[in-house]
Amino acid sequence: MSARDERQALSSRTTSLYDYALFRHGIEPEGSVPRRGYPLPDGTPPEPGRKDLTWEQARAEVTSALTPLLADPDPVRAAEAVHRRVSALEMPHRTLRALTTPLTLTDEDAARRTARRLTRTGTDAAAVGVGIALLVRLGEPEDVPCLQALGTLRGLQSAATAALDPLDRQAAALLVLRGQDRSDQPAPLTAAIATGDAEAVRSALVAVPDDPRAMLFARRIAEAADLDGLLRAHPGDSGLLAVAGRLLHRMCRQPDHRADILDYLPAKAVYTHFVGQAGLPTPTPELHELHVSTALDLHSGPSALLGWAPGRREALLDALERTPSGGGEEAAPRLADWIRRHEPLPFARRTAGAVPGGRPRWELAVVQSDAESSAVETRILVDGLPLLPALFDKGPGNAPEYLVDDGGLRAGPEPREVQLAEPHCTEGCCGALYVTIRRDGTEVVWGDWRGAVGPRPPEYRFDAAAYDAEVERAERDHSWCWPARRTARLISAGLREQPDLLGRWDLAPVWISTDHREPHTTVVRLVFTSPDGAQDPHGNPLRLYFDWRLPDDGSPPQERAAAALERIAHGDPKGFAPLARGSSKLAQSLGYSWSQPGVDP
Repeated sequence: MSARDERQALSSRTTSLYDYALFRHGIEPEGSVPRRGYPLPDGTPPEPGRKDLTWEQARAEVTSALTPLLADPDPVRAAEAVHRRVSALEMPHRTLRALTTPLTLTDEDAARRTARRLTRTGTDAAAVGVGIALLVRLGEPEDVPCLQALGTLRGLQSAATAALDPLDRQAAALLVLRGQDRSDQPAPLTAAIATGDAEAVRSALVAVPDDPRAMLFARRIAEAADLDGLLRAHPGDSGLLAVAGRLLHRMCRQPDHRADILDYLPAKAVYTHFVGQAGLPTPTPELHELHVSTALDLHSGPSALLGWAPGRREALLDALERTPSGGGEEAAPRLADWIRRHEPLPFARRTAGAVPGGRPRWELAVVQSDAESSAVETRILVDGLPLLPALFDKGPGNAPEYLVDDGGLRAGPEPREVQLAEPHCTEGCCGALYVTIRRDGTEVVWGDWRGAVGPRPPEYRFDAAAYDAEVERAERDHSWCWPARRTARLISAGLREQPDLLGRWDLAPVWISTDHREPHTTVVRLVFTSPDGAQDPHGNPLRLYFDWRLPDDGSPPQERAAAALERIAHGDPKGFAPLARGSSKLAQSLGYSWSQPGVDP
C-alpha cells in the first residue's frame, strides 16, 4: 500500500483521532507539526451552531444531556452515547468543551473512564473534545501521551493544553509553542527539546532573541525548556541568567491578560537563582536595566503576589540594591535616563512608617515598563503589596495622566466612581476595574467595587491625612517622566487651564501622550464634531480626528509645551495637524480628500 493510500485508509471515520494523530506524526519529516496542527481526517467542516441559543440555554442542555451518561459505569456504552448526544446538540465544539469541564459529576471514576474511552477511541472531534474537557479536572499522568498526541490536531490544541497544564507543564508548553506562527515560534528551542539533549536546550534558550515577538510566550518558553532545572545545573552561566531575567520580566506584563508570572510554578526559585547570581556577570547597561526591572517587579508588580515567605521578597530586594551597577558610561542616553528615573523607586519607600490607627498603608508608584516603551502604569500598593493585579487580570493600572494628573484619586465630599484599570483591548472587550472613593470623617473609603475577578473585594479604609499626603506627593512627582511625556502632560495641563483655547476652533482633546511605538514623540489627538449635528447611518455624530506629532528636539519640555499652546492660540490646528481618520463626508466638506489614509469612505 502506498503512503497516499495508507493515509486515505487512516482518514476513515472508523479510525480514532488518537490513532490518526499518532500516524500523522509518524509520517511527517522529523515529526514536525504544522503551525495550526494536523488537519482532521475529514478536513475542516463548518462547526454546528444554532441561532439565538443563549449561554444559559446551552449550559442547561449540556448538563441535561451529559450528566447521566457520565455516571454510567460502563465506559464503552457511555462513550457511544456521548458521541450520539453531542452530535444531536449541534453546538460549537468550544462551547461544548467549556460547559463540560465544570459539570457536577456524581461518579468521578466513571466519568474518568468514559473520558479516556472518548479520547483514545473517539472518531468525532466534538466527542473527543468532551473527553479532553473532562480530563482538565480528572486527568492523571497516564493521560499525558494521549493528550500530547491529540493536541497536534487542528482545533484540539487549546483543549489539550488546558488538560495537560495540571499534569505536565513542559508538554503543555511545547504544544503552545509549536502552535505559534513560524515568525514567533522559537523553532530551534522546540527542536532541541525534542532531542532530550540538555546542553542543546541550554544553547537554544540562550539564543532566543530579546524582542517582544519572541518573548510573547515567555512563561511557555521557560516551562518548555525547564529553566529552573537548567539554572540549577548551570548556576554561574551568565547567558542563562540574563535570559532568565528577561523571561521573568516578560511574564510580569499583563496588557490584556492575567500576568503569566502568577501561573509560573517555579517563579520563586528562578527569582532566587537570578538575584543570587546577579553580581556575577560582567556589568553591562542592559544587565543593569534588567536588575532595575526585576526590582520594580518584586516591589510593586505582580511577582510581589507570589506568596513569599516572610521577609524573603525583602531580602531579594536588598540583594538587588547591593548589586553593583556597571557599564553606565556605555549606556545609550535614553536607557541611562530610564535607569536614573526608576532605580530609586523600589528601594526608597520600603521603610515608610506605620499609619495612625493601624489602618492600611496606601502608596502610589508610577512605572514606565522599559526605556523604549510608552507604556506607563499607576501601581497602587496597600501595605506594601500591589492591589490591582490581585483584583483584575485583564490589564495594568491606568496611566497617571488619568489617575493622578487631574486629581482622579482625590477623595472629595461626594462619592465618586473611578476606573483603575483597563485592558489594551478596551473595556468594551474585556471589562475594566472600578472603585468608588468617598470620604468618611477621618477616613478615605474604597468600596463598591465593579469589574473585579473572583470574590467581591473588601472595603478598604485609609487614614485620610496619610491618603491625602500621598496623593499630593504623587501629583507633584514627575520624576518618572521623560521629556516627550512631560511635554504631553504640560500641554494637557495648559488646555485644562484654558478650555476655550481649542473651543474657538470647535475642537476638543481626545488623547495627549506619547506614541506607542515612538515614546519620544508627543502626540496631540484632537476631534472635530460636525457643527450641524450630522450623523452617520448608525446614528453616530460625524467626526474628524487630527494627530499632531511633536518629535523630541532636545529643547526643554516647558518651552515645547508653551510653543505648542501658543500655536494653538493663534492658528486653527485643523490647518497644521494631519487628519488621521474620520468621516469622508465631513472631510470633503472641509476640503480634505476622503481617500486620505485613515478617513472612512
